[in-house]
Amino acid sequence: MDILTPRPLRHGDRIAVLSPSSIIKPQTVYNALPVLADRGWVTYVGEHTFDRHGTYAGTDDARYADLETALLDPDTRAIICSRGGYGAVHLLERLDRLPLRDDPKWIVGYSDISALHALMSKHGIESIHAPMCKHIATHKGKDDDSLRLFSLLEGTRRDVTVSPNRHNRHGRVTGRLLGGNLAVIDGLISTPFDVLRPDTILFIEDIAEPVYKIERMLYNLRLNGTLSSLRGLIVGRFTDYTPGADDETMEQMIARMVSAYDYPVAFGVPVGHVDHNIPLVCSSTVTLDITPYATTIHYEA
Repeated sequence: MDILTPRPLRHGDRIAVLSPSSIIKPQTVYNALPVLADRGWVTYVGEHTFDRHGTYAGTDDARYADLETALLDPDTRAIICSRGGYGAVHLLERLDRLPLRDDPKWIVGYSDISALHALMSKHGIESIHAPMCKHIATHKGKDDDSLRLFSLLEGTRRDVTVSPNRHNRHGRVTGRLLGGNLAVIDGLISTPFDVLRPDTILFIEDIAEPVYKIERMLYNLRLNGTLSSLRGLIVGRFTDYTPGADDETMEQMIARMVSAYDYPVAFGVPVGHVDHNIPLVCSSTVTLDITPYATTIHYEA
């Protein structure tokens, strides 16, 4: 399947801010809207963006309705998810039946929004793993991550360069960039939305998962052949966890789990539940170049 890139945003294009997962404080969204408007875009919130149904931002039907409306609206060119949390997986089966390739839209978000990136990947459409409303509002869109996100939406792709890490394994490979929150994508294994495919450059991150639980997920990937079939691995940030009983850190455990393979592995890449959360284009073709001096992710034409 050819990979489709949604059209770059232009001045006056419409952006929807929706809540596919957990509830969001309205003020967080309202603080982000002027930042997007200052970029020249027309922003709106979905009918159910601020709904509450338990911990979810509305019922499944309500959250699906907002996404369906935005995805089928010819004037809406991008969807920025208000936050993650949990709940996007409830919507995948119905969203999968929409003609997403007829008029591809940008979907932006991370954490639980990894489920929507998996949906877009299944349909061969690029999407952006990136900060959401809280980050955009807090930094007023002037930090490098927000500016990088805006540039990606407008069609400009800059290389990502990060400092070396002592756990890195050097090398240079080209492949399709897929991944996101490890717990979310692990939950999609053996479904139609499984992004863990051979010859992938996989990126992973997570929050509040003990070392042993991440190790268990990686053993699943090892035993089903995924780890051995990767072209490269990008280890983002794993935050809010406690080391294992033997004081093994998350990076040490991951390095041990992939020690049998010879592909390049980058550690310490600022992607995930951290203030510096570099946007990445899911389903894009990239070259991962890891040297003793830097890790570079280069977007291929």
